Amino acid sequence: MVSATQVMRSGPSGLVEDTGLSSNLSAGKENTKHVSGSGFGDLLRSTIGEVGQLEQEARMAADGLMRGTGVDVHQALIAAEKANAAFELALAMRNKAIQSYQSVMGMQF
Repeated sequence: MVSATQVMRSGPSGLVEDTGLSSNLSAGKENTKHVSGSGFGDLLRSTIGEVGQLEQEARMAADGLMRGTGVDVHQALIAAEKANAAFELALAMRNKAIQSYQSVMGMQF
């Protein structure tokens, strides 16, 4: 999480200046607004698609590393870690959705 001190800093005049991180944060808000207009199913599909894309990129980076086609070890490891983190997040979302469904099904009306 980005703190306010990382987004804003005091300039030479003593005034608070924007470091540029706030524009990145607002760009993320724009994407959230766009996604919130679509349904939950669309969000889930796009997330699964992104996980698949990251896994494909990691696989291609590992193949390039093994074949010696100019892929750096660092690039391959970063791609693999991104794919792993995305997969773990998707798995946690799945588990939470199943837990929520089971909770609702266990309710008595």
